[in-house]
Amino acid sequence: MSSFNNCIKFELDIKEKNIVFKDYFYKMVQMKKHKIYEAELIQPACPFCGSLDLLHNGHLITNIHYPTANASLPVIIRLAKQRVKCRDCERWSMAQSELVNKYCSISNASKLKVLSALTEDRSMTSIARENNVSINTVQRVLGNCSHRFIDSYEYLPAHLAFDEFKGVDRQLHFICLDGDSHQVVQILRTRYKKNLLKYFGRFSPQARANVKTVTMDLNFYYQDIVRACFPNAQIVIDRFHMIQMLTRSFNSLRVQVMKTFDKRSRQYQLLKSPWKLYLKKYDELEKTHPRYNWHYKDCLTQAQAVTEGINTSTTLENSYNLMQSFIQAVETGNTHELKSLINCQDQIGTLMHKTLLTFKHNLTAVLNGAALPYSNGCLEGFNRKIKQIERTAFGYSNFTNLLIRIRLEENQYKEKEPNSLLMNA
Repeated sequence: MSSFNNCIKFELDIKEKNIVFKDYFYKMVQMKKHKIYEAELIQPACPFCGSLDLLHNGHLITNIHYPTANASLPVIIRLAKQRVKCRDCERWSMAQSELVNKYCSISNASKLKVLSALTEDRSMTSIARENNVSINTVQRVLGNCSHRFIDSYEYLPAHLAFDEFKGVDRQLHFICLDGDSHQVVQILRTRYKKNLLKYFGRFSPQARANVKTVTMDLNFYYQDIVRACFPNAQIVIDRFHMIQMLTRSFNSLRVQVMKTFDKRSRQYQLLKSPWKLYLKKYDELEKTHPRYNWHYKDCLTQAQAVTEGINTSTTLENSYNLMQSFIQAVETGNTHELKSLINCQDQIGTLMHKTLLTFKHNLTAVLNGAALPYSNGCLEGFNRKIKQIERTAFGYSNFTNLLIRIRLEENQYKEKEPNSLLMNA
């Protein structure tokens, strides 16, 4: 019996000495074949006084779902828990095991396997199917992690990145990342100014004074929050958003100029068909190998097509040259050139002029974006992961569940004490 017991324990990776396996058999349960192990859980001593003088009074049989490598053959441990009465303190008790929590039929090993699966980009349905548990069990394991993410209001990273993303009910949620380690600092349900001021106001003055830079897009009230909460922080406008605003302004002007020509004209086709070339850097355009294009019925290189297209309008040409110079200045970190371009007096498009005025109103932050190495690139990549999490789950209706899943998949979950995560699951 001892050898049989040890073999089953080795197979199931159970190390508890108080569990004794007696037999196993196969049985159809709910039209599915199960492998069932019969075992007894022994109570060696009184849990109240430690006495060994016990009076045995039957067993409580519990069917425990246990994880297995073969999902097509679920494993159930039919565990008979001893009921005893201590002759010394005259108190009743029942044998308990680390294999499963009290009043529970899902083993802790199964819950840990579910928790491990929740750190991957998978749906709850597939996790439940693989572990032979219900979706509600997976939901309970996820919900029990809600209090495991400890927020400290005594420290803030020196470099922060602000942004938002669409989540529950298509609402915008605020997200803040560490600019150096790219770890999540906080995700808030809303991005309203009063809520952000309230959250960052909870931090100690020393923690808020530690912040040196805050990277963001051109959202105007983010700057008010930085000035109100972080006395030593510099505002950094993300380089991607600056160039994106400028290229969109130029693209709008290109379409506007294109519509002034007849649709069958060469000028119209030069401005329409190769539209992607106008948004590329001029140095990356092909300049030696001309190719035939059936739209404008000619063999031109990419550089020749762009040059001939912008020559159709002086405003378009000035705007294109300004955009190219601006991109080069941002890439090289030439703040003097950037400042002169923002104050440019050439004839350019109306929308591009408004864009330059926006840059002029935020001149210091724009120049910081070109001079400093920090950007919101890490935050944009993280938002892409959040979109994938939402897509896998076909959307979330509960913000807390979305937040926990994001934290789990980023390995940000921390336990306060061993097995405390599984006590109430």
